[in-house]
Amino acid sequence: MSATLDQLTDWVRRFAAQVHEHRDELTRLDAAIGDADHGSNLDRGMTAVVAALDAEPQPSAAALFKKVGMTLVSTVGGASGPLYGTLFLRVATSAGEVTELDGPAFAKALRAGLEGVVARGKAEAGDKTMYDALSPAVDALDAALADGDPLAEALRAAAAAAAAGRDATIPLVARKGRASYLGERSAGHQDPGATSVTMLVAAAADALA
Repeated sequence: MSATLDQLTDWVRRFAAQVHEHRDELTRLDAAIGDADHGSNLDRGMTAVVAALDAEPQPSAAALFKKVGMTLVSTVGGASGPLYGTLFLRVATSAGEVTELDGPAFAKALRAGLEGVVARGKAEAGDKTMYDALSPAVDALDAALADGDPLAEALRAAAAAAAAGRDATIPLVARKGRASYLGERSAGHQDPGATSVTMLVAAAADALA
């Protein structure tokens, strides 16, 4: 199976809805170890994304994800704007001017997004960032597709891996971002970036279910 342009657009809209629904939770998580703005910033950006897509439906996967990325970069402050913006811009470049993505193409695009996050934020496993949810999700997606799972099932496996990675950030001491200033006091708190990434991957699984 492939993800159609309608499904890819639905993925973005579902992510926006999740961020809006959980905005206060994301901000509360960020208040414990960051600037207390992750939820409000990301919600503002994704609301602008949905408005842009409502105004002008995009003709290809590349155009869709470029629009998402550019809108986030221009509307979201803090770290999440550049990181999520870069993620979607890299996805756009990998996806290309097509109207559907098969499993390998989708996985390649998501890995390109991960590599963009690494290039922008220099995060590694265990740093207590969005990387800790996104990297396991990408690996799980690749593994499930290699086992012959259809894309929808592979994305469910990726969503489960993202959730496990999110939960594993709780005991970690942050080594990147504003949370790293807290040192040992950052332990015991779930990372907000890993939390929103889990919503992103779960939204993809729902859009293709």
